[in-house]
Amino acid sequence: QLKLVESGGGLVQPGGSLRLSCAASTMDYYAIGWFRQAPGKEREWISCISSSDGNTHYRSSVKGRFTISRDSAKNTVHLDMNSLNPEDTAVYYCSADIAPYTGWCGLLKESDYDYWGQGTQVTVSS
Repeated sequence: QLKLVESGGGLVQPGGSLRLSCAASTMDYYAIGWFRQAPGKEREWISCISSSDGNTHYRSSVKGRFTISRDSAKNTVHLDMNSLNPEDTAVYYCSADIAPYTGWCGLLKESDYDYWGQGTQVTVSS
């Protein structure tokens, strides 16, 4: 069974940066997605990376500020977050899709992801 563990969350000032990491117990997935859930809001998709070709995709509000990458040797996917603002405050989750899909990983719905990490809190505040 695939296990995901997030790390790297914390408190950062507006304009600051954080790197989140998602360590996977195996490489048996087709895509890794990052989601976040702010207080009182629904969980939303942020970004994803394909395990086959490394293609990446982002929601518009984080494009240009966030970068998703993978370290295959360490079975880890990173989410580098720059120019953070208070609206980025949320619990961040990584997830894994273990079923093959057609098209690009940005088309995957939240329900398509099979395994989830426990989440890591990111707070952007002065």
